[in-house]
Amino acid sequence: MRSRQQLEDIEKASLASWAALSENSRGRVYPEDEHMFRTAFQRDRERVLHTTAFRRLQGKTQVFVVTEGDYYRTRITHTLEVAQIGRTIARSLGANEDLVEGICLSHDLGHPPFGHSGEATLASLMQSYGGFDHNRHSFRIIAELEHRYPDFPGLNLVYEVREGIVKHETDYDQVGQHDYEPHLRGTIECQIASVSDELAYNAHDLDDGLRAGLLHPQDLKNLAWFKRTCASASIDINAPWEDITRHIFVRRLIGLLTTDLLNESTRRIAVSRVQTLHDVRRLPENLIAWSDATVAMNREWKAYLYEHLYRHYRVMRMHSKSSRVLEDLFHTYNADPRVLPDGTREKLTSLPVERVVCDYIAGMTDRFALDEHARLFDPHERV
Repeated sequence: MRSRQQLEDIEKASLASWAALSENSRGRVYPEDEHMFRTAFQRDRERVLHTTAFRRLQGKTQVFVVTEGDYYRTRITHTLEVAQIGRTIARSLGANEDLVEGICLSHDLGHPPFGHSGEATLASLMQSYGGFDHNRHSFRIIAELEHRYPDFPGLNLVYEVREGIVKHETDYDQVGQHDYEPHLRGTIECQIASVSDELAYNAHDLDDGLRAGLLHPQDLKNLAWFKRTCASASIDINAPWEDITRHIFVRRLIGLLTTDLLNESTRRIAVSRVQTLHDVRRLPENLIAWSDATVAMNREWKAYLYEHLYRHYRVMRMHSKSSRVLEDLFHTYNADPRVLPDGTREKLTSLPVERVVCDYIAGMTDRFALDEHARLFDPHERV
């Protein structure tokens, strides 16, 4: 059996000099004895996997509401895909895979039901009560809301995992105010988690849009990434597509994006001449990034998805229905907190009713929110 100390020695010998090492972690908020045969980053990754919040991701949607079918991404499949991409990048660059995976598995814990529509609705409803942001809520889940240990709230994760959640940043995840050295860069592992998230949702939202028939290959043929990917995979851009064609295309797209990211990141690391994690933190820009040409193509790609997928009338109908469900739940709970479950109602002694209601709704799956709405508003539904 390899002890934790031996595993830490393996990290030190095999990872890049600027990687985050478990033995150098800045520790936990509440002191704990570390594990006999797991590093701190391994242990935290597994703590996240065992949370209620992580299991609930299986019932929270990405773009398509759960009633639209079982074949589309949910938050849990997206999260696992992000973690897989993150591990690939980390292993290739010599970064700490366990830390990357811990951050990736944590990054969407705070998402409410019904995807981005659910977040926009809760943010609007909570505007006068401190707001709602899924990044901040992810942090509250791991720091406060998960109750799995008798001696402290939350999961008591190490600094580097908490920092990775706080500094997670994509076009849809903006870093807000925080106390985790905002003047410094996140670790390389934190940066890898962010780009892995962006890569995954760009490729997989496209995949789901094509599968659902909301996007059509013939309409994409003037986009630079589409043409480049088809050429690389020897796909006839004008021929009809079968399911296998879509699988080949998406797989090749992810491969091209990952290869470009690795090449550009390797170039930046060499040019920067970083030697330590401290060097990484003090740089004016991230080291993990795509080339300028790929950034331009990604921008075109995202703009197309926003206009033709996220704003498609069928998706907007789903958003409209889900927003009304959450609005009804929010107003009903706030008007009469007695309809809240006993355990949730107990939190009213320490938090404002609006925050308690928001936390309760944010923890719901799509299906539970729909069922709860029926229980409250359908007189024929049993309560």
